[in-house]
This record gives sequence, structure tokens and C-alpha cells, in this order.
Amino acid sequence: MRITSLGFRTDIMLLTLQGSEVEDRGDHLVVRSPGNPAFWWGNFVLLQDLPGRGGVQRWERTFAEELPEAAHRTFGVDGTRGEVADLGEFTAAGYAVDASAVMTASSVREPPHPNHHATYRALDLADRGDRDAAIALQLANAPHREPSGHREFLVRKMEAMRALQEARCGSWFGAFVDGRMLSGMGLFSDGSGVARFQSVDTHPDARGRGLAGTLVHHVSCYGLADLGAATLVMVADPGYHAIDIYRSVGFETTETQLQLERSPG
Repeated sequence: MRITSLGFRTDIMLLTLQGSEVEDRGDHLVVRSPGNPAFWWGNFVLLQDLPGRGGVQRWERTFAEELPEAAHRTFGVDGTRGEVADLGEFTAAGYAVDASAVMTASSVREPPHPNHHATYRALDLADRGDRDAAIALQLANAPHREPSGHREFLVRKMEAMRALQEARCGSWFGAFVDGRMLSGMGLFSDGSGVARFQSVDTHPDARGRGLAGTLVHHVSCYGLADLGAATLVMVADPGYHAIDIYRSVGFETTETQLQLERSPG
């Protein structure tokens, strides 16, 4: 199965770098992450096309057969276009259906209101992992995020990011004010000319200060120069204000990524 979606192609690129397993079944892919079984989007089924009538029953059977220990249900639909309305049968069955914006850039510019008071640097996960990984986890698990189960997922994710950094596949970055990390994100690549952003986080109390936009610009320059990327990829919620930050730096929406998920129970 050839993946046409740049969003899913870079998702699977990063998962493969982290040791996830991908099996091709012809009309779908099965993705497994044995090292992080609680990661819903590390353990999912990618469909080649939009499911037809009766697709819920068919694909739920497939998911149960392929990932029998998973309590969640997560499906991606390959392609570059699509709408939530295309998956009404899944919505009726209790699935949350998401149509994310896949944004790309081959060059970047400073945001309109850059923050030059903060310090921007790569986190040293390899040599000072205890400290830098801890502050990154603290930011990612800041208020308004899931308190239970989420932290364990984040710990395992940061361990995977540490391994990618040690393999020189990219790095995690932070924006610091008075020694406190207030915005953070990662950028990684497999050397194919495409680099994918990960987890753009800004502390709720520090939003609107230009930190995220300035850090996106800083990290993008690193990706184009140090990682040798020709295309930078960012996946964003089209209804969330952060998408305007990415646009201000030079990212444009080029695709739509369709995802379906249902929580355990």
C-alpha cells in the first residue's frame, strides 16, 4: 500500500524511527508500537480508502484481530482531501472524527511580532536528560491536560525522542524566560528531505507573547539547514488559533488528514 497522505507518511516515518512495526495488508496498514501500547496513534489501522457502507463492523473486526490487546479503536484514512461528513457512519457509532490541516513550508520567515527576550535552544536529552526531559514533560503536562495516564504516555514519548536525538534524527527545543521553559516542540527527519514537527506546546500562562511563533521559526531554520530538509511538515487543528501562528511563519495548508478514534469502553 502506497501512502499518499504526507501527514500519515510522516507519522509512520517517525514511528518507524522509534521502532514501531508496520505491516502491509494490501488495502490497509497495521501499525504497532510495542514499546508504548498506551499510545493510541502508535497502535492503529490506516485504511487505503474511505470505508463504504457497513465499514464500522468490518474495520472493527479487523482492528480486534490485528491489535487484540488494545482497548481503544483508532483508524486513519489515507488521502489528501476529506471531510468529517464523509465518515458519518463512524460518528454515529461513537467515534470522534477529526479532519486536521497538514501544513508544509520549504522556507520560513520571522513572525510579525517575534519575541527576542526569550532564549531558544535545543534540549540536551542525551547528556542532561534528567533535567531537560523533566522540564519538557512539565510543560507538556501543564494545566488543562489529562492528569491520569497522560504522563506515562509522555514519559515514554520523551524516551523515544531521546533515542531519536542520539541517532541525530532531530531534536527537541524550548523557549526559556528567566530559566523557565514556556514553549517547546520537536522536529525530526529520517534524512529523506522531509522533517516533521512534534507536539507544539506553550504554557497557558505564556500564550500571546510571540514565543511559539519565534520558536517555530527558530526550529524551522534548524530543520532546513541542519537536517537538510526541503519540506517541513506541521499537522494542526484548523479551528484552533495556533494555525494562524504557523501561517505567519510561512506554513500553508496543503492537505487534510482524516482520523477516527474511540476511547476504551
